[in-house]
Amino acid sequence: MQPLTSQLEHLADLPDVHRLGAGKVRELFAVGRDHLLLVASDRLSAFDVVMPTPIPDKGKVLTGTTTFWLDHLAGIVPDHLVSTDPATFPAGLADHAEVLHGRSMLCRRAEPLAIECVARGYLAGSGWKEYQHSQQVCGVALPAGLTESSALPEPIFTPATKAEAGDHDENISYDRAAEIVGDDLAEQVREITLELYARAADHAASRGIILADTKFEFGLIDGQVTLIDEALTPDSSRFWPADEYEPGRPQHSFDKQFVRDWLETLDWDKTPPGPALPDEIVTLTRARYVEAYERLTGASFDDWTTP
Repeated sequence: MQPLTSQLEHLADLPDVHRLGAGKVRELFAVGRDHLLLVASDRLSAFDVVMPTPIPDKGKVLTGTTTFWLDHLAGIVPDHLVSTDPATFPAGLADHAEVLHGRSMLCRRAEPLAIECVARGYLAGSGWKEYQHSQQVCGVALPAGLTESSALPEPIFTPATKAEAGDHDENISYDRAAEIVGDDLAEQVREITLELYARAADHAASRGIILADTKFEFGLIDGQVTLIDEALTPDSSRFWPADEYEPGRPQHSFDKQFVRDWLETLDWDKTPPGPALPDEIVTLTRARYVEAYERLTGASFDDWTTP
């Protein structure tokens, strides 16, 4: 089968459709003046390097999971989603339902805010590294004596800059975020981020999953703060099995952990190109993504992927 990028090339030949580019995972198209088409590929990145081996159905997991959460969190903040059903897409896109089904979102265009909005309920990743040096995360002072994966006294808002291609996101203080987007917008997105996190964490807990942290992106549509891009997927969040949780160590997670662990065994300098992934690692990683979808949504992944 052709790579997804090749299968999507002909979309740009359609009237009123223009390919804008590709990120590590998504292909992005403008549809007319007011809409975007986001297509999630099966690409996987680790240590900021895109692996040459895709994870089958990963893009469908990301799209299906995002769609579930946007519905579940409705009422907190508007979102940009118009439809995930290719039969309803304009400009001849419906004729390409076979490649678009399950992995595409037609969205309203927004003016993105220039910060990432991160909520943390547990101490992990870059937050844990920062805490060890300063007992703070993004300028938020935390109690002494916390260990890796400790639950925080209460969830915190820890913004970051949006990295250019090939760079890393940089954690910043709330004051710096306010300088970038303005005081009013910074306060709005902080409150919205923490409310989204609280509701999502409650739901995840009911499914036996800890939502350790997650990243949201927001934009403006007609001057109104709007949730955009993916939401609460295994790529943008740390989901931990609650029955395996033990503070003081890294946790098993519903994401690309199998890939990262395998890569750490190699003599690879973590620069492009990445190594090809063995079949076993691909199979285990796919299973973990699908399990996350099914546990969080309570639905069969087969039902999401079947037209």
